[in-house]
Amino acid sequence: MFDRPTGNYEAVLVSLLNGQPDAEEATAELRELVTSAGVTAVAEIHGRSDQPNPSTFAGSGKVTEIGDAVKGTGAGLVVFNHDLSAGQQRNLEQVLGCRVLDRTTLILDIFAQRAKSHDGKLQVELAQLEHLATRLVRGWTHLERQKGGIGLRGPGETQLETDRRLLGKRVKFLKDRLEKLRRQRDVQRRARDRNEIPTVSLVGYTNAGKSTLFNALTHTGAYAADQLFATLDTTSRRVHTGRGMIVLSDTVGFIRHLPHSLVEAFRATLEETARADLLLHVVDAASPDRDAQIREVDRVLAEIGANEVRQIRVFNKIDRTNLEPGVEVDDYGRIQSVRLSALTGAGLDHLRAVLDQLAAPTGVTPPEGRLESA
Repeated sequence: MFDRPTGNYEAVLVSLLNGQPDAEEATAELRELVTSAGVTAVAEIHGRSDQPNPSTFAGSGKVTEIGDAVKGTGAGLVVFNHDLSAGQQRNLEQVLGCRVLDRTTLILDIFAQRAKSHDGKLQVELAQLEHLATRLVRGWTHLERQKGGIGLRGPGETQLETDRRLLGKRVKFLKDRLEKLRRQRDVQRRARDRNEIPTVSLVGYTNAGKSTLFNALTHTGAYAADQLFATLDTTSRRVHTGRGMIVLSDTVGFIRHLPHSLVEAFRATLEETARADLLLHVVDAASPDRDAQIREVDRVLAEIGANEVRQIRVFNKIDRTNLEPGVEVDDYGRIQSVRLSALTGAGLDHLRAVLDQLAAPTGVTPPEGRLESA
């Protein structure tokens, strides 16, 4: 969809978040995003922007500093840890003499690289086009000139009007295709409901280890990597427990300030989460930013209507901490959280006990000791 550079490009990162409570974590996340996109960061520009410049987002002095970094490093790309308007992006590219990306475009680019399934690619393209639509407002004034109506254009139609019309047609096509896929998933879901097979969805912040946990529970080889958005396409497998069967689904990870266009484009996929019988909210127990990550995941779950689904937090990666495997239960003996390492297998037996209880026929009492707090 977007013309993106090939190879390992070098970039100057711009994060004007000084003074904000999550500035350090957000900047660290930008570094991970850039790395996930196959780009090497060669310099970083920091500062604060309480009142963004309407023309270039950063003030004139900061733009000069960015330009000096571009010249000094030979970087061919500048990545802002902020959303830029079309005009700001265009003006910055003219001043800096290189390509400029904002946070949303960077995330969309990573999604475009990661999407493998047919519906995943459709959803990413829809998100890209809807983001591009915002770029067609005052952003491409060089396209406003009148041209003759040859082939695609109507009489007297400007290039910009043609672009908008063609983009609108493609967006409608993609939405229609995704609606058909949604109806197909509804049929599959109703079939599972008739068979009374419980459904469990893995949710969580990106790179929390959902796919590694999915592989450990299903003994399959879903792609897992220590990078942001390693998994985009929802993968579902039937898992046989000691007393029944469940359908376990691995889903796309969330991130702070997840672009709204992506949430909308992936809504059909994400809404499957809202229909699950149980959510396993996978948390990177080793992350210093885990509390903020938990809040962000809960915010997106509320946005897609999944905040009423029963949720168990799975504190993963305890092998990187001093935590021991175990569970926490409420006053009624219901498990609220599990501590484990999907990589080493420590604590997985506690989670399997939860899934076994969910899959058991109604009225079957779980074995004693399975729900004791550790």
